Amino acid sequence: MKFRLAWLALPALALSFVSAEAKTVCTMIAGEDGEIVLRDGDCGTQVTPASTFKIPLSLMGFDSGFLTDEHSPTLPFREGYPDWAGEAWRQPTDPARWMKYSVVWFSQQITREFGKDRLQAYVDAFGYGNADLSGDPGKENGLERSWIGSSLKISPEEQVGFLRRFLTGELPVSDRAVDMTRRIIETTPLADGWEAHGKTGGAFPWGWFVGWAEKDGRKLVFVRLVRDEKRQGTSPGIRARQAFLEELPRLIASLDR
Repeated sequence: MKFRLAWLALPALALSFVSAEAKTVCTMIAGEDGEIVLRDGDCGTQVTPASTFKIPLSLMGFDSGFLTDEHSPTLPFREGYPDWAGEAWRQPTDPARWMKYSVVWFSQQITREFGKDRLQAYVDAFGYGNADLSGDPGKENGLERSWIGSSLKISPEEQVGFLRRFLTGELPVSDRAVDMTRRIIETTPLADGWEAHGKTGGAFPWGWFVGWAEKDGRKLVFVRLVRDEKRQGTSPGIRARQAFLEELPRLIASLDR
């Protein structure tokens, strides 16, 4: 089906506020061929990827063999690991659970396994954002948190490009790494037979929901980025996901008219 380029006014909820305190910065939808069919807002500015970086980390982990399947390895929680998400992060964690609960310390075990040079080589090969893994200035913490409100940054446009290359098998990783990563990314049924596959990311003030929607072999890559005006009790990424999934069937329908 032929899409039309939609530089359109989104519904008021999408254009301005995800909640009373979260402003939508960018919404993008693209075809699997890379054609941008909807673009609204500032989609070119780079910000922290936060936990959306788990998608490239999963590809790296499965490609290298450090991750072997949905449930291997299962790593134990240890005292001193990040646990600011509470009890969900204090459990033994496997790749599927890591992606579902966005467990930061599991990500850090992957990056430490690789080391700086190997991690940098993957990020460079992926063409991922600014590819800056240096971390906070003077703290030598790039392996622990460069993707969490720190040096690594990516724009919504670049997220779309990365996700498209992921779906079309253009990234320099094995087919199995792509397949396993797709398996552990959360799937949500939508109206009209669509399914959304996506990952949240949140690091104040930014919130992401990125992924793709699929129906009968047709795929649309999507990115939603929001910015909180002040800290709230829930992650901006979770709220971005909720609002976007409510809007997505309507947005897709508008592209086909």
